[in-house]
Amino acid sequence: TPKGTVSFADVPADSYYAKAVAWAAENGITNGLADGIFGANSTCTRGQSVTLLYRAMGTAPTTVNGFTDVAADSFCADAVAWAVENGVASGIGGGLFAPDQDCARGQIVAFLYRAYQNK
Repeated sequence: TPKGTVSFADVPADSYYAKAVAWAAENGITNGLADGIFGANSTCTRGQSVTLLYRAMGTAPTTVNGFTDVAADSFCADAVAWAVENGVASGIGGGLFAPDQDCARGQIVAFLYRAYQNK
């Protein structure tokens, strides 16, 4: 249970996800989007999806991500490295991870499943 309430203007306090968002923010799993909102109705990207998982259950990776489309200073660089290192996610081929590509529901549940398998 979160200790506080939601701090994002686009998350109504009575929404079904308000407590989950407050909990995730309190635990450093999400910081919201760059414009200060949570984006509850936005589609997650592959980079955002592995970042949420990494922040929730990951440990610092021992390798760099190695993908040409994930800069070392990207918000998701460590998360991508962790995901690959732990068999949670892989690239799409050709040395690419596609961090800005929409993450389909099937991909998200596969990431979750693999993360819990390695827990």
